[in-house]
Amino acid sequence: MALTENSQKIMDLVKELTVVELADLVKALEEEFGVSAAAAAVVAGPAAAWAEEAGDDKVTVEVAEIGDKKIAVIKAIKEALWLGLKEAKEKIAEVPAVIKEKISAEEADELKAKLEEAGAVVNLK
Repeated sequence: MALTENSQKIMDLVKELTVVELADLVKALEEEFGVSAAAAAVVAGPAAAWAEEAGDDKVTVEVAEIGDKKIAVIKAIKEALWLGLKEAKEKIAEVPAVIKEKISAEEADELKAKLEEAGAVVNLK
C-alpha cells in the first residue's frame, strides 16, 4: 500500500516507539476520536457470514433485551448513531427495537459489539 509523505513520516515515527509508548498512543487515539482499534481490526465477523449465507450484503441490528445496564445501552446508542439523549432513549423505549437497518456487515458487527459491551442482547437480521 502506498502511503502519502505525511503518512510515511508518521509510520517512521511509530516504528521508533516502545511497546508501552505505542499502547499509550493507541489508547489516546481511541479516546480522542471515539473509536476502537479492536473494532477496526474486525474484517469479517459474524454479520458478514450471516449476510453471505442470506445472499444479502445489508444487515439490520436489533436490540432484543436491554439488560441491567439501561443507561450504558442508551449511551452506546447515542454515541454510535450520533443521536441526542432523548432520541437514543426513544430508540429503545420498547424492545425488541431496530437500531439500524440496511447497513454493511462490518458496521453491523461493530455496532453489535458496542451494544453488547454496554449490556444489551443484540440480534442481526
